[in-house]
Amino acid sequence: MSLGEEIVLRPRFQIEIPQPSEVVLKRLEASKNTQDDFVISRIDNHVFIRIPKDKQHFWSPQLHVEVDEIDKQHCLLYGLFGPSPTVWTFFMFLHFLVACLFIGFGVWAYTNASLDTSYAIQVALMFFMVIIWVVLYVAGRWGKATGKPEMIQLRNFLYLTAKL
Repeated sequence: MSLGEEIVLRPRFQIEIPQPSEVVLKRLEASKNTQDDFVISRIDNHVFIRIPKDKQHFWSPQLHVEVDEIDKQHCLLYGLFGPSPTVWTFFMFLHFLVACLFIGFGVWAYTNASLDTSYAIQVALMFFMVIIWVVLYVAGRWGKATGKPEMIQLRNFLYLTAKL
């Protein structure tokens, strides 16, 4: 497996389907009423497939599907697996906070170095921010692994419903 595939936290895929886009979208939307295993919502040519609230855990993924028309008889389906928007926003906030603290400690260390005072604490705090970033990355990878069985369920549901 290449390094580029190994780092991906939000897997993506695309499939060309020899069917009109509206047929695929209607099949996905119609499945709302025929099953209880997934929550499906559609907005224009975007379909969101989620695990029901009572079966969700913190790391439960969702599948965002976009169906674009190529011509009258073909469409292109784009899929994106990801955590719930709340989890994703929380992790992005934490990454941003760690980055800002790292820069702040760097400025503080540079200021102390310019004033010929000790800056060991600031450098240690910068190193600690790097460790926290690695912990956040590992937590994201662990969360993705925890949600992998549900990702497979979402993918299988999409394939069965869209008749791929």
